[in-house]
Amino acid sequence: MIRVVLPPHLRTLARVDGEVRVEVDGAVTQRSVLDALEVRYPMLRGTIRDHVTQLRRPMVRFFACGEDLSHESPDTPLPDAIATGSEPFLIIGAIAGG
Repeated sequence: MIRVVLPPHLRTLARVDGEVRVEVDGAVTQRSVLDALEVRYPMLRGTIRDHVTQLRRPMVRFFACGEDLSHESPDTPLPDAIATGSEPFLIIGAIAGG
């Protein structure tokens, strides 16, 4: 099981508290985790990545094991700690302002 931490506004939308767990078949990548997340929580479709292009939304960031993976290929395997469930995959709403 893959552990995923969502930002507060997406937890509210998905009607969950704390982290969620999703089952991923095959390679554990950003794409496979997000696919599994959107299957389990269909109300999240289009909130994390664009409906058509499937690209990450500009104000969303992905972190794993203390590293920003937002600009990595969606098909790059995630670290083993994510695949084994010992560390969560973090989806963070970027903060902007001036």
